[in-house]
Amino acid sequence: MVEEEESLDNIKYLLGNMGMDILFAIGDGAKDFETIKIFSGLPIICIKGRIPVLMELKLANKIKEEFYLTKKGLEVKKKISSIKKR
Repeated sequence: MVEEEESLDNIKYLLGNMGMDILFAIGDGAKDFETIKIFSGLPIICIKGRIPVLMELKLANKIKEEFYLTKKGLEVKKKISSIKKR
């Protein structure tokens, strides 16, 4: 459990607040830059800078110009959500 929490902490650190906002926006149904902007409230330039990080960490992928969370991304979102609820 400790390794899992450390790994989650590392992911949260690498994403930062903006990256986590984008992760949650995609997880909540945003599929392109404009809808991610609407869901997250972040400027598109910030979104375009963070999407590659999400993809490099294998938390999101792009299919036909739309972004989706990967299985790993969905798991991370679920773990972060459960921590926020505590």
